[in-house]
Amino acid sequence: MSTLVELLKADITEVDVDVIVNAANTSLLGGGGVDGAIHRAAGRKLLEACIALGGCPTGEAKITPGFDLPARFVIHTPGPVWHGGSGNEEALLVSCYYNSLSLAQRKGLHSIAFPSISTGAYRFPLARAAALALDTVNAFVAAHPDAFEKIVFVLFSDKDLECYRAILKKK
Repeated sequence: MSTLVELLKADITEVDVDVIVNAANTSLLGGGGVDGAIHRAAGRKLLEACIALGGCPTGEAKITPGFDLPARFVIHTPGPVWHGGSGNEEALLVSCYYNSLSLAQRKGLHSIAFPSISTGAYRFPLARAAALALDTVNAFVAAHPDAFEKIVFVLFSDKDLECYRAILKKK
């Protein structure tokens, strides 16, 4: 199986894949942006499942059912808050992507959709985050070529889409 990496401007809650990734906060109890949208679309049972998980450290990943979403599962990964690069933010962001891919692979899931983790309220610079995300995904696929059929980056704005597109062209 060869992995297809796609870029898409869309609502991640409407993407038909095995699992979507939630750019969560460490409490996993919902919030704004992508996190809030996923919680609203999945319904109340998602919050109950997240409460049972007891939170998640930044850079780690935990999984729940997708409930009312088209995706069968949601992987929750708290991204790092940008503090100018002095707080290990890049390594933590790489861990978000790597740990999400590893968890999906262990669960036998073959299609995954990511938002642009930490680039909204957490202020991670978009171009730097996109390069790290694409590099991490490419390295994972190279090491595990049969793990995924499709990896989708679901982006919020035209600006985000163009940034990812420009970086992907250079790879």
